[in-house]
Amino acid sequence: MYSHDTFGLGHLRRCRAIAHALVEDYSGLQVLIISGATIAGAFDYRARVDFVKIPSVIKLRNGEYTSLDRHIDLHETLKMRQSIIRSTAETFKPDIFIVDKEPMGLRGEVEDTLTYLKTHGTRLVLGLREIMDAPHLLEEEWKRRDTMRKIEQFYDSIWVYGPPDFYDPLVGIDVPAAVRDRMNFVGFLQRSVPHDGLPDHRPEGDYILVTTGGGGDGAELIHNVIHAYQQDPNLTHNALVVLGPYMPAKQRNKLIRKGGRIPFIKIIEFDNRMEELVAGARAVVSMGGYNTYCEILSFDKPALIVPRLQPREEQLIRARRASELGLVEMLLPHEAEDPLRFAAALKALPQRAAPSSNRNDLRLEGLVHISGIVGDWLDRRSKEHLSVVKQTS
Repeated sequence: MYSHDTFGLGHLRRCRAIAHALVEDYSGLQVLIISGATIAGAFDYRARVDFVKIPSVIKLRNGEYTSLDRHIDLHETLKMRQSIIRSTAETFKPDIFIVDKEPMGLRGEVEDTLTYLKTHGTRLVLGLREIMDAPHLLEEEWKRRDTMRKIEQFYDSIWVYGPPDFYDPLVGIDVPAAVRDRMNFVGFLQRSVPHDGLPDHRPEGDYILVTTGGGGDGAELIHNVIHAYQQDPNLTHNALVVLGPYMPAKQRNKLIRKGGRIPFIKIIEFDNRMEELVAGARAVVSMGGYNTYCEILSFDKPALIVPRLQPREEQLIRARRASELGLVEMLLPHEAEDPLRFAAALKALPQRAAPSSNRNDLRLEGLVHISGIVGDWLDRRSKEHLSVVKQTS
């Protein structure tokens, strides 16, 4: 599995969820995740799931990239990444290679590896979020990079991590019939609380969980939550705020100081078992990234989403669609800047109906469907191998 990881934790956490589900279902299976996440080693991995860390590249708020190590040129960092990805593929010799979200990888870094694996019979899979971006933005980006032609050239299958009636990630884009035929809407990826004997991370008592995912662009949401508590003395719900590991230190320290003056707010920087924190919460406040949204549905929690609007519109589109379906409540960022309006929404949130009260078919079938697809492929490959052995003997 390849996860480019330049901003946030979404790609790695999605790959990890799929990997864990697969090794649980298939005792002989090994999964290797290639990740650029700076904190890939901060997560725990099940037996037979491992990761290879490639040099980190970070995405700035203006959409540009830079090496995490400022002493190394971006071009040299990308060359290192490309070399490690190719060498890892040659050594590991995977039966299946799953690429998360970026069809050719960061700046095309995985294309060379796709070419190599295709000639060696590896099944190539592109995994897409149920929402990529606003259609006009995605079309412009993919046309510039000739991405659609390359998807058709390389990939055997395209998995969409959502149900077809929620959203189509390629809506409004000219998609060749050959690519459409390879698309499989597997459903959202259900999350569960791990039962591994490790201490439970959930705090005692009722709390609202406030999370910004990786936190790189989450300071404004946390600031607005703190401001709402400051302005409304009747807002007394206990709130557990998770800043995220990628929040800049200056913003993090400022929010910790401000939040520390409010007795109802507890702030932590990061927890590698967010599933437990979501499962234990009365309700969730978030920006509505893919993984948090799956956790909201998986644990059936009332949710208030304040989506990011740029550089991608993915979170806005997801929040609007989920709000239309009655699954979550949404406030736009400028609405959340009004402390009394935000406070009113926060006060009402724990009493809000859970998502399942509005939809009985939340369709969290992604991991089950992926496991079935992989099982069919492995059975087919095993039979082909047996046939070759018989013919040889």
